[in-house]
Amino acid sequence: MSNILLWSLVILGILGGVAAVILFFVAKKFKVEENPLIDEVESALAGANCGGCGFAGCRNFAEACVKAAAEKRSLSGLNCPSSDMSKVAGLLGLTVTVAEPMIAVVRCNGTCENAPSKVHYEGADICGFANTLYAGENGCPNGCLGLGDCVKKCQFDALHINAETGLPEVDEDKCVGCGACAKTCPRGVIEIRAKGKNNRRVYVACNNIEKGAIAMKNCKVSCIGCQKCFKTCPFEAIEMRGSLAYIDFTKCKQCRKCVEACPRGSIHEVNFPPRKPKVETPAEEKTAEKIVQPNESKE
Repeated sequence: MSNILLWSLVILGILGGVAAVILFFVAKKFKVEENPLIDEVESALAGANCGGCGFAGCRNFAEACVKAAAEKRSLSGLNCPSSDMSKVAGLLGLTVTVAEPMIAVVRCNGTCENAPSKVHYEGADICGFANTLYAGENGCPNGCLGLGDCVKKCQFDALHINAETGLPEVDEDKCVGCGACAKTCPRGVIEIRAKGKNNRRVYVACNNIEKGAIAMKNCKVSCIGCQKCFKTCPFEAIEMRGSLAYIDFTKCKQCRKCVEACPRGSIHEVNFPPRKPKVETPAEEKTAEKIVQPNESKE
Protein backbone atom coordinates (compact mmCIF):
# COMPACT_ATOMS: atom_id res chain seq x y z
CA MET A 1 0.00 0.00 0.00
CA SER A 2 2.85 2.35 0.87
CA ASN A 3 4.56 1.57 -2.45
CA ILE A 4 1.43 2.49 -4.40
CA LEU A 5 1.17 5.78 -2.53
CA LEU A 6 4.86 6.48 -3.10
CA TRP A 7 4.66 5.76 -6.84
CA SER A 8 1.54 7.92 -7.10
CA LEU A 9 3.37 10.85 -5.57
CA VAL A 10 6.37 10.32 -7.85
CA ILE A 11 4.20 10.19 -10.97
CA LEU A 12 2.27 13.30 -9.92
CA GLY A 13 5.55 15.10 -9.27
CA ILE A 14 6.90 14.15 -12.70
CA LEU A 15 3.67 15.23 -14.43
CA GLY A 16 3.73 18.51 -12.51
CA GLY A 17 7.32 19.15 -13.51
CA VAL A 18 6.63 18.40 -17.18
CA ALA A 19 3.56 20.66 -17.15
CA ALA A 20 5.60 23.47 -15.55
CA VAL A 21 8.28 23.19 -18.24
CA ILE A 22 5.66 23.24 -21.00
CA LEU A 23 3.93 26.26 -19.49
CA PHE A 24 7.27 28.05 -19.17
CA PHE A 25 8.11 27.65 -22.84
CA VAL A 26 4.54 28.54 -23.90
CA ALA A 27 4.66 31.71 -21.81
CA LYS A 28 8.03 32.65 -23.34
CA LYS A 29 6.74 31.94 -26.84
CA PHE A 30 3.52 33.94 -26.55
CA LYS A 31 4.70 36.64 -24.17
CA VAL A 32 3.29 40.05 -25.05
CA GLU A 33 5.60 42.94 -24.37
CA GLU A 34 3.75 45.98 -23.02
CA ASN A 35 4.86 49.49 -23.71
CA PRO A 36 6.36 50.85 -20.47
CA LEU A 37 4.66 54.17 -21.26
CA ILE A 38 1.35 52.58 -20.30
CA ASP A 39 2.51 52.29 -16.69
CA GLU A 40 3.80 55.86 -16.72
CA VAL A 41 0.54 57.25 -18.11
CA GLU A 42 -1.52 55.20 -15.67
CA SER A 43 0.54 56.55 -12.76
CA ALA A 44 -0.19 60.10 -13.96
CA LEU A 45 -3.94 59.48 -13.75
CA ALA A 46 -6.09 59.84 -10.65
CA GLY A 47 -6.61 56.09 -10.39
CA ALA A 48 -10.28 56.41 -9.47
CA ASN A 49 -11.52 54.07 -12.22
CA CYS A 50 -14.65 56.21 -12.31
CA GLY A 51 -15.43 55.61 -15.99
CA GLY A 52 -15.70 59.31 -16.76
CA CYS A 53 -13.29 58.88 -19.67
CA GLY A 54 -15.59 56.36 -21.34
CA PHE A 55 -13.24 53.42 -20.77
CA ALA A 56 -13.51 50.50 -18.38
CA GLY A 57 -10.80 51.87 -16.13
CA CYS A 58 -7.63 53.92 -15.90
CA ARG A 59 -5.52 51.10 -17.38
CA ASN A 60 -7.65 50.89 -20.50
CA PHE A 61 -7.60 54.66 -20.85
CA ALA A 62 -3.80 54.70 -20.52
CA GLU A 63 -3.54 52.06 -23.25
CA ALA A 64 -5.75 54.19 -25.54
CA CYS A 65 -3.54 57.22 -24.96
CA VAL A 66 -0.35 55.30 -25.72
CA LYS A 67 -1.97 53.83 -28.83
CA ALA A 68 -2.82 57.35 -30.00
CA ALA A 69 0.82 58.33 -29.52
CA ALA A 70 2.04 55.28 -31.42
CA GLU A 71 -0.23 56.20 -34.34
CA LYS A 72 1.01 59.80 -34.12
CA ARG A 73 -2.43 61.14 -33.36
CA SER A 74 -3.44 63.83 -30.90
CA LEU A 75 -5.34 63.16 -27.68
CA SER A 76 -8.46 64.68 -29.19
CA GLY A 77 -11.47 62.81 -27.84
CA LEU A 78 -9.48 61.34 -24.97
CA ASN A 79 -10.08 63.09 -21.69
CA CYS A 80 -9.90 62.08 -18.05
CA PRO A 81 -12.08 64.54 -16.10
CA SER A 82 -10.32 63.74 -12.83
CA SER A 83 -6.71 64.13 -14.06
CA ASP A 84 -4.43 66.75 -15.53
CA MET A 85 -4.29 65.77 -19.19
CA SER A 86 -1.36 68.09 -19.84
CA LYS A 87 0.83 65.69 -17.82
CA VAL A 88 -0.32 62.78 -19.94
CA ALA A 89 0.32 64.75 -23.12
CA GLY A 90 3.79 65.65 -21.86
CA LEU A 91 4.69 62.01 -21.28
CA LEU A 92 3.60 61.09 -24.79
CA GLY A 93 4.91 64.17 -26.57
CA LEU A 94 1.44 65.05 -27.81
CA THR A 95 -0.78 68.10 -27.70
CA VAL A 96 -4.05 68.19 -25.83
CA THR A 97 -7.04 70.48 -26.05
CA VAL A 98 -8.20 71.53 -22.60
CA ALA A 99 -11.75 70.28 -22.19
CA GLU A 100 -14.42 72.50 -20.70
CA PRO A 101 -14.74 71.69 -16.98
CA MET A 102 -17.92 69.86 -16.11
CA ILE A 103 -19.84 69.44 -12.88
CA ALA A 104 -22.78 67.45 -11.57
CA VAL A 105 -26.06 69.25 -10.90
CA VAL A 106 -29.08 67.88 -9.06
CA ARG A 107 -32.16 68.56 -11.17
CA CYS A 108 -34.59 68.24 -8.29
CA ASN A 109 -35.66 70.67 -5.60
CA GLY A 110 -38.16 68.41 -3.90
CA THR A 111 -36.92 69.16 -0.40
CA CYS A 112 -38.73 68.08 2.73
CA GLU A 113 -40.40 71.51 2.74
CA ASN A 114 -41.24 71.76 -0.96
CA ALA A 115 -42.40 68.17 -1.31
CA PRO A 116 -43.60 66.84 2.07
CA SER A 117 -43.70 63.08 2.57
CA LYS A 118 -47.01 61.29 2.13
CA VAL A 119 -45.75 57.84 3.07
CA HIS A 120 -42.79 56.43 4.99
CA TYR A 121 -40.45 54.02 3.23
CA GLU A 122 -38.97 51.11 5.18
CA GLY A 123 -36.69 48.98 3.10
CA ALA A 124 -33.21 48.68 1.65
CA ASP A 125 -31.39 52.02 1.48
CA ILE A 126 -30.78 51.65 -2.23
CA CYS A 127 -32.30 54.04 -4.76
CA GLY A 128 -32.30 51.42 -7.50
CA PHE A 129 -34.29 49.05 -5.30
CA ALA A 130 -36.74 51.66 -4.01
CA ASN A 131 -37.34 52.93 -7.54
CA THR A 132 -38.81 49.57 -8.52
CA LEU A 133 -41.23 49.59 -5.58
CA TYR A 134 -42.92 52.98 -5.49
CA ALA A 135 -42.95 56.59 -6.71
CA GLY A 136 -41.27 58.04 -3.65
CA GLU A 137 -42.25 59.34 -0.23
CA ASN A 138 -43.48 62.63 -1.70
CA GLY A 139 -45.32 60.99 -4.58
CA CYS A 140 -43.10 62.33 -7.38
CA PRO A 141 -42.18 59.45 -9.71
CA ASN A 142 -39.28 61.39 -11.26
CA GLY A 143 -37.75 63.13 -8.23
CA CYS A 144 -34.79 62.25 -6.05
CA LEU A 145 -35.32 59.33 -3.68
CA GLY A 146 -32.62 60.60 -1.32
CA LEU A 147 -31.16 57.21 -0.40
CA GLY A 148 -27.66 58.12 -1.55
CA ASP A 149 -26.67 55.73 -4.33
CA CYS A 150 -24.89 58.68 -5.95
CA VAL A 151 -23.03 59.45 -2.73
CA LYS A 152 -21.77 55.87 -2.45
CA LYS A 153 -20.65 55.85 -6.07
CA CYS A 154 -18.66 59.09 -5.94
CA GLN A 155 -14.92 58.41 -5.68
CA PHE A 156 -14.06 62.03 -4.83
CA ASP A 157 -16.26 62.65 -1.77
CA ALA A 158 -18.04 65.37 -3.74
CA LEU A 159 -21.61 64.36 -2.88
CA HIS A 160 -23.43 64.33 0.45
CA ILE A 161 -27.06 64.05 1.48
CA ASN A 162 -28.28 67.19 3.24
CA ALA A 163 -30.06 66.08 6.40
CA GLU A 164 -32.47 69.04 6.29
CA THR A 165 -33.48 68.93 2.64
CA GLY A 166 -33.08 65.19 2.06
CA LEU A 167 -31.35 65.90 -1.27
CA PRO A 168 -27.77 65.32 -2.42
CA GLU A 169 -25.51 68.37 -2.55
CA VAL A 170 -22.49 68.75 -4.82
CA ASP A 171 -19.19 70.06 -3.49
CA GLU A 172 -18.00 72.25 -6.37
CA ASP A 173 -14.39 72.13 -5.19
CA LYS A 174 -14.26 68.34 -5.29
CA CYS A 175 -16.54 67.37 -8.18
CA VAL A 176 -14.66 66.56 -11.39
CA GLY A 177 -17.69 65.81 -13.52
CA CYS A 178 -16.79 62.16 -14.06
CA GLY A 179 -20.46 61.21 -14.38
CA ALA A 180 -20.40 58.19 -12.07
CA CYS A 181 -23.21 59.64 -9.94
CA ALA A 182 -25.33 60.42 -13.00
CA LYS A 183 -24.96 56.88 -14.30
CA THR A 184 -25.99 55.30 -11.01
CA CYS A 185 -29.10 57.46 -10.46
CA PRO A 186 -32.10 55.33 -11.50
CA ARG A 187 -34.19 58.42 -12.27
CA GLY A 188 -31.69 60.55 -14.14
CA VAL A 189 -31.96 63.32 -11.56
CA ILE A 190 -28.25 64.11 -11.69
CA GLU A 191 -26.88 65.63 -14.87
CA ILE A 192 -23.33 66.52 -15.91
CA ARG A 193 -23.23 70.08 -17.21
CA ALA A 194 -20.55 72.61 -18.00
CA LYS A 195 -19.39 74.59 -14.97
CA GLY A 196 -20.00 77.71 -16.97
CA LYS A 197 -18.22 81.02 -17.23
CA ASN A 198 -17.11 82.21 -13.78
CA ASN A 199 -18.54 78.95 -12.46
CA ARG A 200 -22.09 80.23 -13.04
CA ARG A 201 -24.94 78.03 -14.20
CA VAL A 202 -28.64 78.27 -14.93
CA TYR A 203 -30.72 75.09 -15.05
CA VAL A 204 -34.19 73.73 -14.40
CA ALA A 205 -34.12 72.06 -10.99
CA CYS A 206 -36.94 69.68 -11.81
CA ASN A 207 -37.10 66.31 -13.50
CA ASN A 208 -40.85 65.69 -13.36
CA ILE A 209 -42.38 64.96 -16.76
CA GLU A 210 -45.94 64.77 -15.47
CA LYS A 211 -48.56 67.34 -16.43
CA GLY A 212 -48.66 70.55 -14.43
CA ALA A 213 -51.74 69.85 -12.32
CA ILE A 214 -50.37 66.50 -11.15
CA ALA A 215 -46.85 67.83 -10.57
CA MET A 216 -48.18 70.70 -8.43
CA LYS A 217 -49.85 68.27 -6.02
CA ASN A 218 -46.53 66.63 -5.19
CA CYS A 219 -44.12 69.59 -5.17
CA LYS A 220 -44.44 73.34 -4.59
CA VAL A 221 -41.63 74.18 -7.03
CA SER A 222 -42.19 71.66 -9.80
CA CYS A 223 -42.06 72.69 -13.44
CA ILE A 224 -45.62 72.78 -14.80
CA GLY A 225 -44.82 73.23 -18.47
CA CYS A 226 -46.28 76.72 -18.69
CA GLN A 227 -43.65 77.59 -21.35
CA LYS A 228 -43.08 81.10 -19.98
CA CYS A 229 -39.34 80.51 -19.83
CA PHE A 230 -39.41 78.95 -23.28
CA LYS A 231 -41.10 82.04 -24.73
CA THR A 232 -38.87 84.45 -22.80
CA CYS A 233 -35.45 83.07 -23.78
CA PRO A 234 -33.95 85.24 -26.56
CA PHE A 235 -31.30 82.64 -27.44
CA GLU A 236 -33.51 79.58 -28.04
CA ALA A 237 -31.65 77.77 -25.28
CA ILE A 238 -34.80 76.30 -23.73
CA GLU A 239 -36.72 73.39 -25.14
CA MET A 240 -39.91 71.75 -23.95
CA ARG A 241 -39.69 68.04 -23.30
CA GLY A 242 -43.35 67.36 -22.93
CA SER A 243 -44.40 69.21 -19.78
CA LEU A 244 -40.83 69.79 -18.65
CA ALA A 245 -38.58 72.69 -19.63
CA TYR A 246 -34.89 71.98 -20.25
CA ILE A 247 -32.06 74.49 -20.64
CA ASP A 248 -29.33 73.62 -23.15
CA PHE A 249 -26.12 74.84 -21.48
CA THR A 250 -24.35 75.01 -24.85
CA LYS A 251 -26.77 77.73 -25.97
CA CYS A 252 -27.50 79.50 -22.69
CA LYS A 253 -25.97 83.00 -22.41
CA GLN A 254 -26.85 83.35 -18.71
CA CYS A 255 -29.13 86.34 -19.21
CA ARG A 256 -31.37 84.87 -16.47
CA LYS A 257 -34.58 86.18 -18.03
CA CYS A 258 -36.02 82.69 -17.65
CA VAL A 259 -35.40 82.77 -13.90
CA GLU A 260 -37.54 85.87 -13.54
CA ALA A 261 -40.22 84.52 -15.88
CA CYS A 262 -40.68 81.20 -14.07
CA PRO A 263 -43.75 81.46 -11.79
CA ARG A 264 -42.77 78.36 -9.82
CA GLY A 265 -39.16 79.07 -8.92
CA SER A 266 -38.12 75.91 -10.74
CA ILE A 267 -35.09 77.47 -12.45
CA HIS A 268 -31.93 77.86 -10.38
CA GLU A 269 -29.16 80.39 -10.87
CA VAL A 270 -25.86 79.39 -9.27
CA ASN A 271 -22.97 81.65 -8.19
CA PHE A 272 -24.42 84.84 -9.63
CA PRO A 273 -24.08 88.11 -7.71
CA PRO A 274 -27.22 89.35 -5.91
CA ARG A 275 -29.68 91.09 -8.19
CA LYS A 276 -29.98 94.83 -7.86
CA PRO A 277 -33.29 95.87 -6.31
CA LYS A 278 -35.71 97.28 -8.80
CA VAL A 279 -36.44 100.99 -8.43
CA GLU A 280 -40.13 101.60 -8.72
CA THR A 281 -41.29 104.67 -10.60
CA PRO A 282 -43.55 106.91 -8.48
CA ALA A 283 -47.21 106.65 -9.33
CA GLU A 284 -47.39 110.39 -10.04
CA GLU A 285 -44.82 110.06 -12.81
CA LYS A 286 -46.56 107.05 -14.29
CA THR A 287 -49.92 108.85 -14.55
CA ALA A 288 -48.60 112.27 -15.51
CA GLU A 289 -49.41 113.25 -19.05
CA LYS A 290 -47.90 115.92 -21.17
CA ILE A 291 -50.31 118.80 -21.67
CA VAL A 292 -50.48 119.91 -25.25
CA GLN A 293 -51.87 123.38 -25.92
CA PRO A 294 -54.24 123.56 -28.88
CA ASN A 295 -53.04 125.70 -31.76
CA GLU A 296 -54.86 129.05 -32.06
CA SER A 297 -56.58 129.51 -35.34
CA LYS A 298 -55.50 132.55 -37.39
CA GLU A 299 -58.12 134.74 -39.01
